[in-house]
Amino acid sequence: MAEKMNEGRETILVIDFGGQYNQLIARRVRECGVYAEVHPYTFPVEEIRKIGPKGLIFTGGPNSVYGESALEYDPELLKLGIPTLGICYGAQLMAYGLGGDVRTAPTSEYGHADVKVTDHAGLFAEVPDETVAWMSHTDYIAKAPEGFRVTAHTEVCPVAAMECPEKGMYATQFHPEVMHSVHGTEILRSFVLDICGCAGDWKMDSFVEKTIDEIREKVGDGKALCALSGGVDSSVAAVMMAKAIGKQLTCVFVDHGLLRKNESEEVEAVFGPDGPYELNFIRVDARERFYSKLAGVTEPERKRKIIGEEFIRVFEEEAKKIGAVDFLVQGTIYPDVIESGLGDSATIKSHHNVGGLPDFVDFKEIIEPLRMLFKDEVRQSGRELGIPEYLVSRQPFPGPGLAIRIIGEVTPEKIKMVQDADYIFREEVDIYSKKQAEEREAGRFEGPTLKESLGQYFAAATNMQSVGVMGDFRTYDYAIALRAVMTSDFMTADAAKIPWELLEHITTRIVNEVDHVNRVLYDCTSKPPATIEME
Repeated sequence: MAEKMNEGRETILVIDFGGQYNQLIARRVRECGVYAEVHPYTFPVEEIRKIGPKGLIFTGGPNSVYGESALEYDPELLKLGIPTLGICYGAQLMAYGLGGDVRTAPTSEYGHADVKVTDHAGLFAEVPDETVAWMSHTDYIAKAPEGFRVTAHTEVCPVAAMECPEKGMYATQFHPEVMHSVHGTEILRSFVLDICGCAGDWKMDSFVEKTIDEIREKVGDGKALCALSGGVDSSVAAVMMAKAIGKQLTCVFVDHGLLRKNESEEVEAVFGPDGPYELNFIRVDARERFYSKLAGVTEPERKRKIIGEEFIRVFEEEAKKIGAVDFLVQGTIYPDVIESGLGDSATIKSHHNVGGLPDFVDFKEIIEPLRMLFKDEVRQSGRELGIPEYLVSRQPFPGPGLAIRIIGEVTPEKIKMVQDADYIFREEVDIYSKKQAEEREAGRFEGPTLKESLGQYFAAATNMQSVGVMGDFRTYDYAIALRAVMTSDFMTADAAKIPWELLEHITTRIVNEVDHVNRVLYDCTSKPPATIEME
């Protein structure tokens, strides 16, 4: 269904060699107004020809292009005659496969690097002579293949970029897709629009209408069960399904006891019988069931898979009560699919509605209407469906809930601890931002409020206990970690610089008001190397 989005559209295929930024590359291409999909390097060349992409992008990856760790790819990938951009490992693969020299670098480059551009004819048409880019490599291109010209270098990397327009081959050793690469957007835009010749006219405006028609045709007279968590993704999926098949849809909200404070009641208020949507709505209290399954479990992937399987089992049971349900609907989005592992890509984390699915699912088919969309595209679809802005733009919340914001074993005590601390954190950010908005309206403040600048913020429970003093008594309690990031796409992120006086106030409240907490930490790590969530 959603996988047919490339039909009749200009498409760039991102060929994944196991890189951590594969989805980010596709997202950046879509920002240029061109549809992009990610496929593993094992994707058959014949299928690529059938799709007829306007261009290919080879991603980075953890392997070397020589020796035992080299990936076995079809050499025809380099002979398709389609404009191709190699990034990091993709650049080295291009160089090595076409007769260049790739070696272990005498000095590895990780992080920001000063890049000197020597040729502006192709990729660097909109880039100044000197720029800053994000490097992450141990191997390097010592010599470009015959017919290629070197277009950029760094102090330790002789071939930071190279190209051969006659063969339609272009390459950068650095990562233009990462936000830390200052002119990365211009580089990708030059490749996609100028070199590949794309019109850049891919928009989301027709996606909703087309998807609703496809859902209606697929379901026919059947019944569907929607896994509704109350988050942005499942909410958009639910409303989209309701518009397609109406009362043939039943939304099941599983209260697994791992939601934010008061969230169960908020979800029911919106989607329940008194809410604005005419949905068949069932709320299942499964808190004790999930707590029992998670008892003693500490490994993050195991938590995710337990929650994913238990979700499915609950839905199956509810489906049997309803009778003859053919389809299970999930709010899976594209980053979920890619992060759960694509081909030989590294599994960053299994999402409960993708990598966490059990081997057997008692439904005719799973429908994932948002499967090919990124988060901001999901939000835009929600707006087109008429979903209120406060729901569409709400804070992202992981499917496994607070289980992955609790390091170590999940217990009711820790859940309450995180819920209360998180509520205080969010409440204080709201209060602070409201004051900023008032100051801005009065002309005494410029720019976005703190809340407007944050992509995501939450509290998490560490598994660390330490000695503290409360009054005249010794304590041995937990540390809460606060996490707040600024991001435009949730695939890279910078830690937010929250005002110190606000952090002090939040810390005081949490230590004084939340049981079993005597220490508050602030997470200053960007993504990468960290993920936004704790587990």
